[in-house]
Amino acid sequence: MDPHTAEFGFELRACRWAECEWPPEADLAGDGRTVIVARQLGTKRRRWDTIVLECDTDSLRHRAKFGLERLDSDLRHVVRNAPEEWAYYRDTLPHPGYPWRYVREAIHSAADRGILETRTNGNRIEIRRKWVYPDWLERIVAIENKPDLDASAARALASQLEYDVAMGLADEVWVATRKTGERVEPALFEDLPIEAGILSLEPDDLTTEVEWHPRSLPVDEPGTRILERPDGGKRDDSAARFEYVEPDWKADKRLAIAERAYERGWRSFVDTMRPDCRHFELRARDATQALPYCAAKGRCQTAAECSGSCNEFEPEPPVWRTRGWPIEGGPGKRSQQLLAERRRRRRPGL
Repeated sequence: MDPHTAEFGFELRACRWAECEWPPEADLAGDGRTVIVARQLGTKRRRWDTIVLECDTDSLRHRAKFGLERLDSDLRHVVRNAPEEWAYYRDTLPHPGYPWRYVREAIHSAADRGILETRTNGNRIEIRRKWVYPDWLERIVAIENKPDLDASAARALASQLEYDVAMGLADEVWVATRKTGERVEPALFEDLPIEAGILSLEPDDLTTEVEWHPRSLPVDEPGTRILERPDGGKRDDSAARFEYVEPDWKADKRLAIAERAYERGWRSFVDTMRPDCRHFELRARDATQALPYCAAKGRCQTAAECSGSCNEFEPEPPVWRTRGWPIEGGPGKRSQQLLAERRRRRRPGL
């Protein structure tokens, strides 16, 4: 099997290309932006294959003061509204819309992580901020990866892209497909929303061409969440069910997605595989990227295949893990450490 024919292998190469070359037809050098790439992230109703965060480099370096772990909505509520001088938390924080006991839990969590100062004054908890939470996120770009975009795949993808366009949660949406070398790429003939860009990628050498430019989506305006579509066939003219989404909700959700991407990075594929299997390897076809490889299958395996239920699964022999066992030893543990180190280097200030 071609390692890039399967969507998983193609997705990993697309992520690596985005880290190295984004945006497709511009150079970020000198404009104060840094790119962070994540995979398999989104909301409860929608998950994207690849997410590209365009960030202000100085603000991103300032974000690093708050640590590598994500800030959830409760923590963001506290650190973004904490005062410069000591104050009782109920007097200074806006009412969160939920019980104050959850705010107290977030305050203690922030203090434990060293991102908020706290003290007690009698039976009152007073807080003071350590740093201003920066506006580090500038744009979110969502990419769907379809190496073989045939008609059936395009039909399934079209409804997802229509949802993205209507919601306007990402600034741009793209479809990345494998370059065929034809004069006109077949993806241009598929019935996809005109707001979505189309990118043809050659995964072997990470070269791309923009086949169709995307439109910028109105992220600061209300969005439309499609709840139900007519399913009575081509002649079904019944209306779809939808609801409007407020810009404030979108802004908070965008930041939540960005925080998760900041914490995880896209190389977390090893966290859903079995690197402790004796057949698991990391191989690099070039000097740019290490991909998972199964020696038993003789190819790049998918995350679904690489599990304890695999017929070829064999635990690493104990002799492989004698040095520093069980914390430091073993090729599988070293693979996890290697990818974690690379993921960390993509965040300025860490």
